[in-house]
Order: sequence, then C-alpha cells, then structure tokens
Amino acid sequence: MEPQKISLIGAPVQAGAGVNGCLMGPDAYRTAGLGDVLESLGHRVEDRGNITPEVRTGVHHDNGAIHHLPEIVGWTEALQAAAYEAARASDLPIFLGGDHSLSIGTVPGVARHSQQQGRPQFVLWLDAHPDMHTLGSTRSGNLHGTPVAYFMGEAGFEGVYPDLPARVPPQNICMMGIRSVDGAEHATIASRNVTVYDMRAIDENGIKNPLLAFLDRVRAAGGALHVSLDVDFLDPAIAPAVGTTVPGGATFREAHLIMEMLCDSGLVTSLDLVELNPFLDDRGRTATLMVDLCASLLGRKVLDRPTRAA
Repeated sequence: MEPQKISLIGAPVQAGAGVNGCLMGPDAYRTAGLGDVLESLGHRVEDRGNITPEVRTGVHHDNGAIHHLPEIVGWTEALQAAAYEAARASDLPIFLGGDHSLSIGTVPGVARHSQQQGRPQFVLWLDAHPDMHTLGSTRSGNLHGTPVAYFMGEAGFEGVYPDLPARVPPQNICMMGIRSVDGAEHATIASRNVTVYDMRAIDENGIKNPLLAFLDRVRAAGGALHVSLDVDFLDPAIAPAVGTTVPGGATFREAHLIMEMLCDSGLVTSLDLVELNPFLDDRGRTATLMVDLCASLLGRKVLDRPTRAA
C-alpha cells in the first residue's frame, strides 16, 4: 500500500467500563511498538500523545444505574474535537483506547470531517457487543455500551451527550463478531437497517464474502470507512486482556484476514483500538496481537510476519 500519514491519539478512558485497567491501554500499545512497526512499513507516524478531557459538571440522567456520566461527557467533547482535527491533518488517525466509550467521540468527529468532504461515513464494528444501548435502556450503567446508538442518531441522548456534529445512518454500519446482545439492543437491531454478522453467520459463511459485500457498498458510495476494533471481538483464548470476555470470538486467522482485506480495499480512513486492559494481559500477549493486526491493516503481508520467541 502507499505510505500513509498516521496520527496516534491516546484516549486513556476507563470511566465507561465496569472493570478498571483500560486507562493503561494507550501506553501498552506504545510499549508494544505500534509506532515503530508502522514506520517500518513505510508510513509517517506522528504520536499526538494522550487526550486530557475536562469533566463536565452538572450533567445527569434519571437512570440511576449510570455511573461516571460527567467524565464520559468530557471525554466525548474532547475526542470529537481531537478526532475531527486528526482526520483533517492526517490520512489515518488511530485512536488508542481506553474503553469503547471513546467511540462516542471518535466516530462523530471523523464523520464531521467526512461530511465536509461530501463523503458518506461508514463504520465497521468489530465487537462481541453491538453497543446500542441508550441512556435509558442500559441496566449496567456502563456507558461503553452506548456509542452506536448515539452516533446513528437514536433518541434519548439529547441534552446530555453533545449534539451530534454528523450522524452515521444505520444502513452504513456493519457489525461482525457479535455474540452478546441485550434485549433492548435486539429490538433496536430488528427495527434498524444495520448489517449484523454474528459468530454463527461467520461460522456458516466465513469472513470473506460478507466483508467483501460491505466493502463493495462503501466503495460504490465513495465512502470513508471507520473501523472500530474491540479486543473482545477476538476469542479470549488468544486475547485475554479485556474485561468483557465472551467465548467463541474470532480466531487469529479470521482477524488477520479481515485486516488484510481491509488493507487491500484501500478504504479505511480511521481506526479505533479499544478495550485493551493490560492489567488482565499475559506478558503483553494481547497488546502484541493488536499491534500485529494493525500492521496487517497497514500493509504487512502474511509472508512478512515475524517469528515470535517461545
């Protein structure tokens, strides 16, 4: 692939999750050598450091289960601005999480830039969970379960989360690897035109054809493609460093095939790497795998993969 100008933006947010540790994620990616790996592939890499948000006092919601709402609103405002600026200044911003609540900010931020370019925004959501809760429907109160509902414009966020700078239509969202869905999320999926390939669909049909069909839609529309990769998309046997483990996730080869196909497509314009919890990792195993997946997305070929020490 052609060399890219890549921005790395750290988002050490863990307020949206129920298990502490994700705030160490950005530094774990750096320690695992993400920047060096991408530069070795010929890309120009600028590490913009970590975002520092302001906590927004005075925000509240009637759902008593919700926790850390002022912090998440502060993160959202900071990340929407940072994502927009990074999308303007680089070919490919990569957001280093941090829990998946960071996508409440990153996706609308890059979508704002795409809208100004006259390009429809598409999202490939690689996750065990659809994250389609509203502020009213979440029972856990973990706000990393709300980004998709928010950025596709569902009701219930008004006056709490920032006004959407740009909406992503449900038909422009493709989810792969889904295998843990709450009742309220089932209802939203059933009533919206979101493309969902759960793990049964992947077991039956494989990765290749469903992903190609989605990429063809993005290409035909002249769209910008944001990829949001959650550690729990992967099977916990190969990626243990996540607080939301769900058995039966994507295998090593399935995940790399997705990244290699995305690289071949040339369509990806921004990327989230989320839910890495180094406190739960095994000698950096998950961080290293996520860096390797990112390398596959950005040009590393199967034959070029380095041998790992035992």
